[in-house]
Amino acid sequence: MSFNNCLELLTKHEYDKAKFDKAILPVGSTECHGEHLPYGTDAIVAQRLSMEIAKNVGGLLVLPTISYGMSMHYAKFPISITLSSGTLISVLKDVLSSLLNHNIKKLIIINGHDGNIAPIEIATREFRVIHPEIKICVLEAWWITAGKLLPRGTFAVWDGLGHAGEGETSIMLAMEPELVKMKYAKGVVPNLPSGDIEIKWLFDELTPYGATGGPDKATKEKGEKMVKVLVDHLVTFIKEMDKNDWKYGIEKVDK
Repeated sequence: MSFNNCLELLTKHEYDKAKFDKAILPVGSTECHGEHLPYGTDAIVAQRLSMEIAKNVGGLLVLPTISYGMSMHYAKFPISITLSSGTLISVLKDVLSSLLNHNIKKLIIINGHDGNIAPIEIATREFRVIHPEIKICVLEAWWITAGKLLPRGTFAVWDGLGHAGEGETSIMLAMEPELVKMKYAKGVVPNLPSGDIEIKWLFDELTPYGATGGPDKATKEKGEKMVKVLVDHLVTFIKEMDKNDWKYGIEKVDK
């Protein structure tokens, strides 16, 4: 695995020589992922995806992972190290400000945790209003995107969804198999109402295991398929953005 795009492992000489013009930021969490996945699963997946993407895109700097997220709704399962939404928003804005200070004005955020979605949305929207010169793209929920990109029937339970479920366990089997303890994998599909109205649940209301979905149905092969479609999807997107110099929308309106 090559690390020459990762900021924390670069010297200034290597950084200057590389001439990075954009960055990718993994954002995860530290919280219980059932009996079978490590606490850092969300951070690990976001980081590994970012690194794989950077291998295939020129000038893309992988920033150090933000390993703590907004995990208050998971806190009944020990041990959850959580930031408040406000703290995460402030951290993200400070990272954005730092990048702008060093003239990096193109950013991709790879998010690995559901509780981070709202803080990332608030931080990036508010920052761009003040600093429209920075361009920001976000993969909010890779677990949703992967399911949309893969053929129907790829997953056996709940379309692969779930916290530490079939999809997340599969992608960890592909990325870090030695960290997955499949003999302890168990989850449950929660009984949630169907439709577009979202219940703001606490995780202990959904499962006694610290996991939902069907992690026992996970395989390395499914995980490899998820990694491939996600990396291909993001690489294609970033290259298209680069081709257009990250310009989009209406450039000129005839009056």
